[in-house]
Amino acid sequence: MRTRRELLAVLAGAGLSASCGYALAGRGSFLPAYIRNVGIPMFGNKTPYFTVEQAFTEKVRVEFQSRGPYTIVPNDTGVDGVVRGDILAITLTPVGFTEQQQASRYQFTVAVSVRFDDVTTSRTLWDNPGLTFSDEYELASSASAGLDAASFLDQERSAIDRLSTDLARSVVSAILEAF
Repeated sequence: MRTRRELLAVLAGAGLSASCGYALAGRGSFLPAYIRNVGIPMFGNKTPYFTVEQAFTEKVRVEFQSRGPYTIVPNDTGVDGVVRGDILAITLTPVGFTEQQQASRYQFTVAVSVRFDDVTTSRTLWDNPGLTFSDEYELASSASAGLDAASFLDQERSAIDRLSTDLARSVVSAILEAF
């Protein structure tokens, strides 16, 4: 009889803990329920790097779309919320060198300002004017020991792709999870 009561107590405890409110990290949303249409216009670009704003904006759009029941549009009209961003600076810093003292590894750093506005209430729900992301990559050289410009440009594009993916994940998580 005692074993049966203990078993019932354990089962009752398990049943209560099953609805304790925990959820998987990275899947919640603290946005108001009425925000369903989100505008993400093209980010501004205050750097000399042509078209990087396209990569960063597109990654944020894709990440936001993948994280909830939101309709993402490329403008700020007819929406419930708006994500606005500016790419403030991009720097390349040599961090590794060959025996001939030529740069062989670079750190690629981007500074971005991003905010999320609730259009319905005319309030800013999330704002970070000083996000910084960094990534490193190797500079390949050609077989003749000279620098290969095409390889450098390909690696620079790859670094931008990685940085924009990291930025998008961080920004969308911060907006949705109220960090």
